[in-house]
Amino acid sequence: MKRNRAVALTLTTLVAAAGLSACSAGDDGGDGPVTISIMEYQQTRIDIVEKLIPGFEAEMKEQGRDVTVNLIADQLNDEQFKTKITQQFIAGEAPDVIDMGESLVPGFAGAGYLAPLDEYLEDWDGWEHYYPQFKEASVRQDGKIYSLLNTSGVLNLFYREDILTELGVDTSQPQTWDELIERLVEVRDLTGDTPIVLPAGSAWGGGTWNEGFQPLLGGTDQDYYDPETGTWDLESPGFAAVFDLYSDLAGEELLPVQDLLNPNPWQPTKYEKFPAGEIQVAAQGTWGWKFDWGPEGATPIPDLTEKVSTWQFPGLRDGDEPFGWLNLGGVYTIPESSEHKEEAMLLMQYLTTGEPLAEQLVASGAASPRDDIIDVKPYADEPELLQAGVDQETSVFVPTGDGSDQIAQAVASATELILTGEADGQEAYEAFVRDATELLGPNLVKE
Repeated sequence: MKRNRAVALTLTTLVAAAGLSACSAGDDGGDGPVTISIMEYQQTRIDIVEKLIPGFEAEMKEQGRDVTVNLIADQLNDEQFKTKITQQFIAGEAPDVIDMGESLVPGFAGAGYLAPLDEYLEDWDGWEHYYPQFKEASVRQDGKIYSLLNTSGVLNLFYREDILTELGVDTSQPQTWDELIERLVEVRDLTGDTPIVLPAGSAWGGGTWNEGFQPLLGGTDQDYYDPETGTWDLESPGFAAVFDLYSDLAGEELLPVQDLLNPNPWQPTKYEKFPAGEIQVAAQGTWGWKFDWGPEGATPIPDLTEKVSTWQFPGLRDGDEPFGWLNLGGVYTIPESSEHKEEAMLLMQYLTTGEPLAEQLVASGAASPRDDIIDVKPYADEPELLQAGVDQETSVFVPTGDGSDQIAQAVASATELILTGEADGQEAYEAFVRDATELLGPNLVKE
């Protein structure tokens, strides 16, 4: 089964001395009362940002500014949020600050909906503390930055060390997928389980690309997107190699195919079978320690850190080293239509500095995108998150641009064909190329 195809510092303590600073970048600022709005659509984020807003308003008063923040709390799934915020962009009614997934930024920025942040960032001391790889990944094809990262982490393979140890299955880092598949077959034969879940199919939506397929692809081939031309290389050998892997896992009855065809595939897989020990390996991000399986997560696993460990993704081809996939998580953005960009940027700076950032990271189960948070509580008390922060430095990430949503749609459809038994890896790859070519259009496909 060989695969050769391939702001100023911490606001709660230092702002009184240093002060928040943001250049106007063209908007008035003014000395009168200003009301701005921020939109959050995930309950965890809603709760923590609501808690932090009074601190920002108080800080503004200390600086002689009268700024009131309205939190728009609208609990939505990713697709509902995307639809709603797109409608608001079109109508010119988007909130002044929007918390969204980083993967949405290329499309919205390309459409002209987001304000560039470069001038604000240049005048903000806090930008110096962002890790270089995140600063680089934030630059879009036009050379501008449209988002400020608020959470990050690493995607890898979480595994039930307690179950595998009990079964007598090797728990050392697998070096290749062939090696890992041998272990998964052993687990399947001993338990009758389908032992691994990778996001796949249409029901998982964008997660099939962002949390499953792209991390595997990025560890195999990092040239599938050309940032200079803004085009996708659909003939990249990595695409075919990853589709082959999905096909092998499904053909060996190692993937929970019926669960992945469920309307909410994460529910029976990550929230039921993995906590129950009936799925032993799951592709997951840093947030799993808190949001999914932590004491206050969706499905808590008692004694989590004693039962669950992580592997890096194994190499997919001969010579590929195991790797983690850098997750850019959530970002703050400002719509181009905002009349209070300066105040919006001040809020974003506050939320991504010192204790406010530390509290958000812990609430979200995320690693810090900055290098000056490791000693800030409550983040300093979270060893799994701190380790994820260290792992970020050696993790893989491939910045992409326009067309990410279309690629995600084509990948979801093609992996669905594997799940339903309508295609093997090669046939799924060919279907992906047809769909992606049509969805992207000629301007976004490499000739």
